[in-house]
Amino acid sequence: MNDVTDVFQPLQASDPAVVAGYRLAARLGAGGMGRVYLAHTQGGRPLAIKVVRPELADDPDFRRRFGREIRAAQRVRGAYTAELIDADADGVPPWLATLYVPGPSLSEAVARRGPLSVTALLWLMAGMAEALQAIHAEGIVHRDLKPSNVLLAADGPRVIDFGIALAADATSYTGTGQTVGTPAYMAPEQASAGAVTAATDVFALAQTAAFAALGRPLYGDGAGVDVLYRIVHSEPDLSLLPEPLRPLFARCLAADPAERATPAEVVEWCRQRLGPDADAGAGGGGAPAVWREISGPEVVVPPPVPDPTPALPQPLIGYSQPPAGFARLTQAQTQARVRRRRVARMMIVGSAVGALLLTVLAWRVLDAEGRDDRRDTTGSSASTEGPEGRSSDSARDSSSDSSESSDSSDSSGSGAPGAGEPTAGATSPSSASSQEPRPEPYPLIMLDAKNSVNLRDPDTEAKGRTGDIRFGCRSIGCELESDTSVFLQLYGKPGGTLDECRRLLKHGKNHHLPLAGAPNGSEICIKGPSGDIALFVISTKSTAMPDIAFLQGALTIWREAA
Repeated sequence: MNDVTDVFQPLQASDPAVVAGYRLAARLGAGGMGRVYLAHTQGGRPLAIKVVRPELADDPDFRRRFGREIRAAQRVRGAYTAELIDADADGVPPWLATLYVPGPSLSEAVARRGPLSVTALLWLMAGMAEALQAIHAEGIVHRDLKPSNVLLAADGPRVIDFGIALAADATSYTGTGQTVGTPAYMAPEQASAGAVTAATDVFALAQTAAFAALGRPLYGDGAGVDVLYRIVHSEPDLSLLPEPLRPLFARCLAADPAERATPAEVVEWCRQRLGPDADAGAGGGGAPAVWREISGPEVVVPPPVPDPTPALPQPLIGYSQPPAGFARLTQAQTQARVRRRRVARMMIVGSAVGALLLTVLAWRVLDAEGRDDRRDTTGSSASTEGPEGRSSDSARDSSSDSSESSDSSDSSGSGAPGAGEPTAGATSPSSASSQEPRPEPYPLIMLDAKNSVNLRDPDTEAKGRTGDIRFGCRSIGCELESDTSVFLQLYGKPGGTLDECRRLLKHGKNHHLPLAGAPNGSEICIKGPSGDIALFVISTKSTAMPDIAFLQGALTIWREAA
């Protein structure tokens, strides 16, 4: 475990570089809910970021439950839990970030070193039970406690992914008649689709500890349905477990949830048998050497990814340990502050623009009245040069027209009231904004296996696969592809811009973009061979049946903007 490559895998071409402002440094693993990455807070503290699978992300009911569960999980504060730092159920895709725990999972540790000793099992069960106390105190039932969801830090176990299984319940991902959780670690009531309570987690705690004692699941291996049948209809063979721990296992594995020990009782039972060392904590000075042995050597965490030109703003919540007395902002509070600041800036800019428009309008009215007065006096539409050296009305009208054509953007131009005659060779107002390419919207773009699109003329459908932007599905999934254009998917809040796409595509080289992690609403930046920049927003992605799969969305193009 001291080899970085044993823990941290390099990012692949299909992985995002940034998730909601967090720059990803490595892959950590994958599970039923999604893929997990290593990232860092602004202060450099490592985080584990889980990006939800698109099958779940496309389900509105999942997003609703996921949002509810992460709000509850953010309240959990326990010595043996991995604290949830940040999350967004409405992100594209949804994601959550917890503190990274530098240590192997229980399943990895057992596979590497074999079953745990009785002393290590006592530390393990006490730590898991204390974690469940903190989780249950917030009204959360874990529902999927198992060896891979228990990490072995130097100072004790850490329980992760609490409450997340409930968010996936009843979605299209689970399928009809299926249950949420891992069969080998379910309680009888969970396996038979009964009521799931805090006692369900206690049963899973005992099964997880039994795996650590035996090196295999207590109810055996095999097909999930066979394991569930044994859990519901048979008694566990406690003779396989260490004799000193059998009384505790018997209580935790009772078929009736009401007869099971509570997490508090598990903690007390283990503390009594650990003796004086129990007060030191698993990682304290009195911790047994056996615990430090199973947690393995210290993991060397890769440093944060340098970002000299950040592509996305860093989040306000992702900071390291706050100073004493500092109240952590919730995500909703942070977003509200950002919105208030944005509105304030818009009001200031709006006031300035309004004042400028009123000034221009007032000048034009006064100028028109002056011309009318002079016309009334002379009886002619043409006037001679006035005593102040101003040019004729016709010349001033021409100057005014020229000023209007340049959107009155230069307040010191020749048409300003009281200004002298324009100097020869004077330049027109700044044309920087006019040099910025204008967006060309194409609100309905369809792509399937039989057609393609050219960025130069998206309205004209390219015959067959001759276009530059193509869509297709193979055995490994569906993707966008091109011979000359480059793709990059944006992550985080919607609202991609030209500048954002331009920065991210500057060194882009991907001519293929897998769409497995691109649900409806995803934004994809494209750079064409002629320097055009485009933003494609997916409105409909249908890939369940590859033979008739298609992609539909809106395309915006900025010509020669690269």
